[in-house]
Amino acid sequence: MRRSEFGELADHVFGPALAHTYTRDLVLEPMGGRTAEQALEEGLPVRAVWTALCDAMDVPESDRWEIPPHLRR
Repeated sequence: MRRSEFGELADHVFGPALAHTYTRDLVLEPMGGRTAEQALEEGLPVRAVWTALCDAMDVPESDRWEIPPHLRR
């Protein structure tokens, strides 16, 4: 998973405004008490950060990985 995919999925799953807020402000314990933004900046695996964010926000597995073709950038 690339960082650009992370941003695209976050915008799709949470909406752009909440995606920005969650990645910047939500502390993720599985990422060592870092926010998603901090974890990504420090080079932690993008997929692991995405999974931790989705787990923290109770996003169902079925909604985590696919953006319908008509909604893709």
